[in-house]
Amino acid sequence: MTKWIHIDTTGTVKYKCGYCEREIASNIGWNSDKISSGSDMKIRICPNCSQPTYFDFDGNQIPSTIFGNKVEHLPSPVEKLYNEARACTQVNAYTSSILACRKLLMNIAVSKGAKKGLSFQEYVNYLDSKRYTPPDSKEWVDHIRKKGNEATHEIALKTEDDAIELINFVEMLLKFIYEFPSKMKIKKESK
Repeated sequence: MTKWIHIDTTGTVKYKCGYCEREIASNIGWNSDKISSGSDMKIRICPNCSQPTYFDFDGNQIPSTIFGNKVEHLPSPVEKLYNEARACTQVNAYTSSILACRKLLMNIAVSKGAKKGLSFQEYVNYLDSKRYTPPDSKEWVDHIRKKGNEATHEIALKTEDDAIELINFVEMLLKFIYEFPSKMKIKKESK
């Protein structure tokens, strides 16, 4: 664990750590001198992972939080790509996040037995026909594909709202396909 030197006890700041993703409150770190506006910059050390977080004059957090939640029991390539889509939101790379979400559809389908080299529409159809998608979810799975196509083929950049929407959809899909079935399997095996 990293040891920081010359730190001080300062005012407590509550935040979600951009490194370990824990909700924390830290009063360990440094404050800048207040400027004429009466605000200051802060650096706080996370009591869980010991990483520093910077807060600017406007209270913006760097590194910011990663959007979405961890999903358990994912195959390694799917987990890496999902975490990449989430990490893109941390640096405001929303178009890249959406492209990663789109690519996730292909990776999920292939991990569940689809042939490589299909079109994205075929991957969506595969997931639906094999019942890997929840009931009444084909539209939002196809929405991930369509938003990804827009990010790929159109000039306009995607927004934070677009990325958050797709990460929410992908997270639910990953939980439905991987996490929930694995948890039940583990529970049955432990009896």
